[in-house]
Amino acid sequence: MPRGAIEVRARGKFWPFVRPLIWEKAQSLFQAEHAKTMSEDFTGLTAEHSELREAGYFYTAKLLVLRDLWLMKKGLPTSEEEEHAHGSF
Repeated sequence: MPRGAIEVRARGKFWPFVRPLIWEKAQSLFQAEHAKTMSEDFTGLTAEHSELREAGYFYTAKLLVLRDLWLMKKGLPTSEEEEHAHGSF
């Protein structure tokens, strides 16, 4: 590579697609937990990314999203489809 040239990495296809899904799932897990514990006082809090990471919501969401993507790829029902099929909400 010539001197002064900037190396440009090719943008991936998987993680740029999956990362927003993980953050969205982490936020929904956070809100669901707070809605349970706060009952009538819940106002729909939105957590910062750092809060979601520190509390473990990001890691849990990552596992759930990646598992669901793997199940979809295999043609198996995802966790949400299983919940709807068995009538538990």
